[in-house]
Amino acid sequence: MAATRKLNPPFRADHIGSLKRPSKLLAARKDFELGKVTPEELKAIEDEAVTEIVKLQREVGIKSMTDGEFRRHMFFDGVFDNLEGMKYIRPVPMEMLMDYVPDVAAFKELDFKGGDSYVCAAKLKRTKPFFVSQFEALKALTAPEEWKNLKMTMTAPEWFHLRHGEFAYPKDVYKNDDEYFADIAVAYQAEIQALYAAGCRNIQFDDPLLAYFCADSMIQGMEERGIDHVALLDTYIRAYNGCLKGRPADMTVGLHLCRGNFRSGMHFSEGGYDRIAIKLFQQIDVDCYYLEYDTPRAGSFEPLKHLPSNKTVVLGLITSKFTQLEDVDDLVARVKNAAAIIASGEEGRTVEQALDQICLSPQCGFASHSDGNNIDEAAMRAKLELVSKTAKAIWGDAV
Repeated sequence: MAATRKLNPPFRADHIGSLKRPSKLLAARKDFELGKVTPEELKAIEDEAVTEIVKLQREVGIKSMTDGEFRRHMFFDGVFDNLEGMKYIRPVPMEMLMDYVPDVAAFKELDFKGGDSYVCAAKLKRTKPFFVSQFEALKALTAPEEWKNLKMTMTAPEWFHLRHGEFAYPKDVYKNDDEYFADIAVAYQAEIQALYAAGCRNIQFDDPLLAYFCADSMIQGMEERGIDHVALLDTYIRAYNGCLKGRPADMTVGLHLCRGNFRSGMHFSEGGYDRIAIKLFQQIDVDCYYLEYDTPRAGSFEPLKHLPSNKTVVLGLITSKFTQLEDVDDLVARVKNAAAIIASGEEGRTVEQALDQICLSPQCGFASHSDGNNIDEAAMRAKLELVSKTAKAIWGDAV
């Protein structure tokens, strides 16, 4: 079936952003931390690795290319570690971690000692770029005709807020959440404008936290603590829209909801998108949604009926956690099923039109953490090839 929409990001065959780092890069990063490798030597090795991962993406048919997040340790690096007013803490006292947040409970089960984190200590201000240097480095290793499609991923604005609850900021610095997020919004606005000026036209927010609002365990835990989860979700939606205020009209903004991709792909939360679907799809000012749908824990496609006709959903039907390849015919059938449900959400919307709102990807990245999932680079390539193969089976060559 031929595509009808203009082929801008997201593309029919897409991916979430993080990719398996080669062993040479991982070794160099460790040596850098030990002082055995200079910043210049590390950058040369990063450039070599990014060049190869860009080549792989071209070969498998991925147009929304990323640098694989090869210049980061964790997917959420870049914002809060560069934001003036944030304080680095290690280890995090367990009382500063809200035990109703699904990943906190998982960390405790794994005997996680608190790790490291950031909390607000003073007024927040962007005094230096977050991702501009990463984007410019990626541009330098790609062709000019590819620049408009290059994707820069960034962490969610509420990233440390949900996890730290009342400890997220001092009350003598910010009186309430809206004041806190107002300054975060200014920082994101400046970064988005700087990325745009550098040529970036494709950004993606990575946000496990919104998916946590689908988890009954968190909702129950918040209610037991007297926390209004409905009001908090609304606060986060306002935060997103604040960050995106004044964004350029020709910049594609995606939102990826993850349910956990820790170490061996361990997930943190379960539950369908039903509870948040209307607000997620209709109140957040983004163009597309990257949704995890590789296992039954994400629920059914039914919430997709709330997707407006001017937005796109990128269905994460292919897992990045295990090597076994999904069946193409089954994937095609699932996409068509999703299209039928999307079509049912608006009077007059046809299945053909709904199918035009769909793209395909793995459900998450291959290396949210630098060590990556327990699959090798060959398996990762096979998964990405499967995304492209399936997209072509559905939409033809216009992927």
